[in-house]
Amino acid sequence: MTGDLLLLAVAVIWGSSYLAAKTLVVAGGVLVVLALRYLVSMAAMLPLMFRRRPARGELKVGLLLGCTQASVLALETYGVSLTSATNAGVLISLTILLTPLLQGGLPPRFFLAAGVATGGVVLLVAGPGLRTPSAGDALMLAAAVVRAAHVTLSGRLSRPSYDTVTLTTLQTVVGAAVFTIAAGPALLPAAGGLGAGEWLGVLYLALGCSVFAFVVQLWAVRRTSPARASLLLGTEPVWAVLIGLSLGGEHLTVLAAAGIALVLAGTFWGQRVERAHRTGSLSSASIKVTRREAACSTESVGTTPSG
Repeated sequence: MTGDLLLLAVAVIWGSSYLAAKTLVVAGGVLVVLALRYLVSMAAMLPLMFRRRPARGELKVGLLLGCTQASVLALETYGVSLTSATNAGVLISLTILLTPLLQGGLPPRFFLAAGVATGGVVLLVAGPGLRTPSAGDALMLAAAVVRAAHVTLSGRLSRPSYDTVTLTTLQTVVGAAVFTIAAGPALLPAAGGLGAGEWLGVLYLALGCSVFAFVVQLWAVRRTSPARASLLLGTEPVWAVLIGLSLGGEHLTVLAAAGIALVLAGTFWGQRVERAHRTGSLSSASIKVTRREAACSTESVGTTPSG
């Protein structure tokens, strides 16, 4: 339950980040914004590494996840800048379906629930109507695929002995290095030209949408499943709409209300299916282990010489 609530908090934060990201991209450019976001995130995470010494396995996993995470943010940021928020919201929500496909082993009911949630996202963002596909749409589709792969790899490669803070810090170091080099000489002049409000936006993206979100996402994925995490994070468009209603003075349409209801219903249903499946799998595994131990015990008794 705690993990679910934290993942929903991440979805809320990500849902509220669109305006800040769009404003900053216009002011400084995609690469500069990503470099500053990662540099601030790295500065916040590095002090937490005091007395932590990454193991060789942690280094490998952290560097790999850092590359996939940086790829997701680059594709998303460029994609949003080249397409409408409507198309972007629909395409990135495909992670709800893509992640369980990559994870495998889930019952058909989960995919049906994920489909209901995805259909709700389509209704939720389809008020202005979907535009003709563009290069930005292709980038958002690629971002959805890579995000699903990133979440799946996070669950599969993160051993129980690996430290979540260490893995997250390594990811921020990779992103900071990649985007600082990519931004090049334009980084310092662009950073110096940002105003106080824009720097607050950078801090929000770095500390809220990166540090908090990345730590929670990795922590939760390691304790539940990639499919469950993606389902909960897929509620992001719902929170974006609700925040727009409460802070932006927007109006709730009938389609948007139906979309919200479908997303929430699909998410709740998918949670129950995933939890039942995971619990059943653990119970089956325990029964098999118990039977195997009993069989071994019987064989041992049967082969013990009698006095």
